[in-house]
Amino acid sequence: MRVGLLTREYPPDVYGGAGVHVEFLARELTSLVDLEVHCWGEGRGVGVVRHRPWSVLDGSNDALRTFSVDLSIAAALEGRELVHSHTWYANLAGHFAKLLYGIPHVVTAHSLEPLRPWKAEQLGGGYALSSWAERSAIEAADAVIAVSGAMRDDILACYPALDPAKVRVVHNGIDTTLYRPNRGTDALTRTGLDPARPYVLFVGRITRQKGVPHLLRAVRDIDPRAQVVLCAGAPDTPEIDREFRELYEELSRAREGVFWIPQMLPRTDVIQLLTHAAVFVCPSVYEPLGIVNLEAMACGTPVVASRVGGIPEVVEDGRTGLLVDVDDDFEQGLARALDAVLGDRDTARRMGEAGRERAVGEFGWDAVARRTAGLYEEILKQA
Repeated sequence: MRVGLLTREYPPDVYGGAGVHVEFLARELTSLVDLEVHCWGEGRGVGVVRHRPWSVLDGSNDALRTFSVDLSIAAALEGRELVHSHTWYANLAGHFAKLLYGIPHVVTAHSLEPLRPWKAEQLGGGYALSSWAERSAIEAADAVIAVSGAMRDDILACYPALDPAKVRVVHNGIDTTLYRPNRGTDALTRTGLDPARPYVLFVGRITRQKGVPHLLRAVRDIDPRAQVVLCAGAPDTPEIDREFRELYEELSRAREGVFWIPQMLPRTDVIQLLTHAAVFVCPSVYEPLGIVNLEAMACGTPVVASRVGGIPEVVEDGRTGLLVDVDDDFEQGLARALDAVLGDRDTARRMGEAGRERAVGEFGWDAVARRTAGLYEEILKQA
């Protein structure tokens, strides 16, 4: 099968869960299909074609710049038998290829624009364009892959014109040979952490979706022995960036041992930080699956996370971590859950061990790739 995999993010330019998904999916798919990856960036490598927005649109709305990349990708897909797009940034390229070349289009939905209204802060009127692109591609797709059962429900609720039979669940995966406990401490030393004190770790972008402001307020009054490490960058807008900085400064004045790492760390450093954390926290208010929770679990770390979207399909409440309802008591609930894990080292250890076991047993990328390639074969037989 000659497959085109379409994405905005691809190594070395990966900043979110969708990029991680595509990176590892592509690695496993290369042994199963004739794969060509089309992504944003400069240059071309073996099996990878990079595209950049048209320079005439420099300074224009990001949605228009995205559409220019989609046109470039679509033009380069001639000869592919099937295309598979990830996120609205690439969905329109897949839709154009379907129409232009008469080939099937598979969409993986990592999130949904109707459920992210805060994106209007980032895109302005471009949010209407991103929403249109996503709707057009999903409703016309030959198959839609949902990364969780909860995500499948959301897709069908947002796009009722879509045939439910076209929506398949294929969970995100994790490379448990890469994400595994790393007892090295050089990353902790560079961060300035006190190895004698436990720490709470957050890894994610500074966005409304990831719930970072909630977290900064929640950790203010947790166990004073605990350090707080925020691997947080790539703010969506100047407004959320400013809000984050104000809350971070307020938190730093209120307690000792608060560390902010805004730059993208090497993966080995992130794995070390995950391994040594007393607890990993995911305060998202919207999360189709939350691959970062799998990464923490694979490193043997207990997780405190919000009970939203697909997170309960990954984090088993009471076994691999604790789940917190996103309600009026959300921030206090986060604080209580974090203190519960911090205060019971034996239970935390058992949760970490169970998390590693679950990640290894149920979320391997080889299985994800086989299920995905099987769906390709099924669709091509029907075409």
